[in-house]
Amino acid sequence: MSNQPYYETMYILRPDIPEEEVDAHISKYSDILNKTGAEVLDSQMRGKRRLAYSIAKHKEGIYVQLSHKGDGSHIETLEKSMRLSEDVIRYLTVKQEGPFPVRKANKANDKNDKEKAKENAHEKVAEENKEKAKEINEEKALEEKK
Repeated sequence: MSNQPYYETMYILRPDIPEEEVDAHISKYSDILNKTGAEVLDSQMRGKRRLAYSIAKHKEGIYVQLSHKGDGSHIETLEKSMRLSEDVIRYLTVKQEGPFPVRKANKANDKNDKEKAKENAHEKVAEENKEKAKEINEEKALEEKK
């Protein structure tokens, strides 16, 4: 990919909206960009996070990152749509220079792998504890027989 500038828009949605609605917002803003002639490079839901300070009485928000490329005039349309939406509590668009960063392996898969490893570790510890308890019980039984 060339070193053509691209834009990243980070926006925060209200924390009380369901996940289906979040997906609808992501596709809505991607469609708006496509209609204005911009190219959507990447769209990521970053999840619900605690805010550094309250925004409209919300202490949490759902973060979404949208990377796009165009001539710059499309940003006004995108931000106007976000400003008019009651579900968007904050947004910011930043112009990025240089090549678009290559995404690593799917973060969801990495997260699932970490969770599975953690579960396996917990299962292993539980198994070891059962074995230790069994040995202790056997030792007690031997002592009682004496």
